Amino acid sequence: METKLTLVVALFIHAGREAEFEQFETRASTIMRRYGGAIERRIGIADATGDENPHEVHVVTFPDEQSYQRYRADAELSALAELRSRAIRKTTIWRGQELAAFQ
Repeated sequence: METKLTLVVALFIHAGREAEFEQFETRASTIMRRYGGAIERRIGIADATGDENPHEVHVVTFPDEQSYQRYRADAELSALAELRSRAIRKTTIWRGQELAAFQ
């Protein structure tokens, strides 16, 4: 049985490229939804200046690994590579798993 895939994604953008970042993320999230994916949480980092801190952290989910791989292989997403590279300088992805809440 496949389980939901949860990703925690830190996005580091090029300074002054917020508009391109918003454009890329809007288009990518539309493509993501075709495969059952969603940005469940989008958290802006208060001190995102400099190289150390990301601009945003996302919690992203997909129904399963195969859905995620189909999203990554999507031709329309690949066509956004130039826009992505103009906006995003670094991405760090961690695979996570849902845990029970503390009581």
